[in-house]
Amino acid sequence: MLKTFVATLALIAFAASAQAASAVNRDSEPRTLIVTEGGSKSELAVGGNETVDFCPAGCFVTLPNGDIEALTGSETIEISNGVARIK
Repeated sequence: MLKTFVATLALIAFAASAQAASAVNRDSEPRTLIVTEGGSKSELAVGGNETVDFCPAGCFVTLPNGDIEALTGSETIEISNGVARIK
């Protein structure tokens, strides 16, 4: 019974991370996104040439230019030359 429970939790965790949005920073400089999830705001620092997964259940993101976008959790934000695009 315990093995089944642990296996189920692992499967749920894997499925949740597979549906997360991601941010890809193609610049050499770090960029910061403001993520609002569940009524809570936090800063998400994305280092140069780094990819970060976040927002598995939907959120709002403030992009570097100040635009606010709603994400469902399956999008990719690509940052290049300081400009963010949602794909």
